[in-house]
Amino acid sequence: MSSPSLTLPSQERPAARRRRLLEILGALAIAATYVYLVLNQPADITGGPGSASALIALSGFLAGAVLLIVAVLPTLPASTLVLIPVALVLNIVLGQFVGSTLVPFYLDAIGTVLIAVLAGPAAGAATGALSSIVWSFFNPTVLPFAAGAALIGCLAGLAARYGLFRRFYLAPVAGFVTGIIAGVVSAPVAAFVFGGTSGVATGAIVSAFRAMGDTLLAAITKQALISDPMDKAIVFTIVAILVYALPRRARQQFPFLRRHRVLAGKSPAGTTEAPAQDATRNN
Repeated sequence: MSSPSLTLPSQERPAARRRRLLEILGALAIAATYVYLVLNQPADITGGPGSASALIALSGFLAGAVLLIVAVLPTLPASTLVLIPVALVLNIVLGQFVGSTLVPFYLDAIGTVLIAVLAGPAAGAATGALSSIVWSFFNPTVLPFAAGAALIGCLAGLAARYGLFRRFYLAPVAGFVTGIIAGVVSAPVAAFVFGGTSGVATGAIVSAFRAMGDTLLAAITKQALISDPMDKAIVFTIVAILVYALPRRARQQFPFLRRHRVLAGKSPAGTTEAPAQDATRNN
């Protein structure tokens, strides 16, 4: 009986290393595309997928998202695979609606954070990037923000992995910190690529700071540090409510939740220690 537990981990290590390599390559592809956009500041990217810079951005972000998906696909249960398209639609619908109102928030990362909490950082990052890619076919201005969306998914997954959802009051704190980081990352894109922000309320905040004498980058950074932390605190809180509202049986379908004890409470009998294969396969 001891033979499987002794040999299985060693057999799984090469596969785990391959998955880790794919995750790193995916993250690098997304980061490199972000750097390209910030350094080159392509003015034609808002013209849709027909422009050269849009095609480069689309290819880079899509390559990164595909690599992340391929990396985590063997570890994802069917329940997560079914939820990812739902998360994409949720991000796009909420983001499009809220962005057209006078609310200085976005709420376009609820699906991303939900997948990150249920399935881990890589799945969250892939969901965030894919959301921006799909959304860009309806709204081209969203595409350059795919790196920020992927970062939000990654940070949400890390917050879940290290226990920040075990205490309900820590979820908005994790979201607030994530928002600060995401705001700093997205500000150069909004400034150099678009010359502002696409949201009605957020654009008004930028205009107000500009009227007070701030440079464009300073105005957008201030706006981001006002809107993003509160937005992500709200998003993380909503996701925490949704995940805790899931029936106990439904939660046990997600290996990431079990392995890292993402939520408060004791694991059901028989799930405190994940089997060797489950422990080596899930991020």
